[in-house]
Amino acid sequence: LGIEPGEFVSIVGHSGAGKTTLLKMLFAEEFPTEGAVYFGSREIAGLKPTELLELRRNIGTVFQDFRLLPNKTVTENVAFTLHVLGFSKKEIAREVPEVLELVGLEDKRDRRPSELSGGEQQRVAIARALSMDPIVMLFDEPTSALDPISTAKIEELIHELKDDYTIAIVTHNMQQAARVSDFTAYMYLGSLIEFGKTDEIFIKPKRKETEDYIT
Repeated sequence: LGIEPGEFVSIVGHSGAGKTTLLKMLFAEEFPTEGAVYFGSREIAGLKPTELLELRRNIGTVFQDFRLLPNKTVTENVAFTLHVLGFSKKEIAREVPEVLELVGLEDKRDRRPSELSGGEQQRVAIARALSMDPIVMLFDEPTSALDPISTAKIEELIHELKDDYTIAIVTHNMQQAARVSDFTAYMYLGSLIEFGKTDEIFIKPKRKETEDYIT
């Protein structure tokens, strides 16, 4: 499986297929027992701790459990990540308003998570990931707990990010994969069954396992 710069890839498959594990390998949160994962020309498993930190600063992640800090404002939630990563106060003061405007939350900057809808909370998590100025964005079921209207807004936001980031998204929503991605990977029981252009995967899959899952 290769993801080229600027591509938008959906990873689909049944629960337990290994989709989230694969995403964690791309972020170097887990490592493969066989084979290798490369970021550019560098194998992730061989990186030193300082190099891993550098790698993770280039990869924004939005997982299902985005863990916002309940007693802090939207601004403070986004700034906290930058503070932990060692950004200066000047950099934080510049980055936070920019990403909040990008995700459409500039008017909610002083609210706490409990005062936001589920979709708005998810946008805070996306803003937090974007604040690091990554080149890759990884999403794990970003709309699984959202209502259809919030889902549409998050999809629209992710689609807008497509021009500036390389994106991989894990989703159970086949319609979502068909709507947003350029390429689709189908996984089953830990194996990559098929990978190709999204239109081809959905209209004319090469493997019977893929066709059975889609239909």
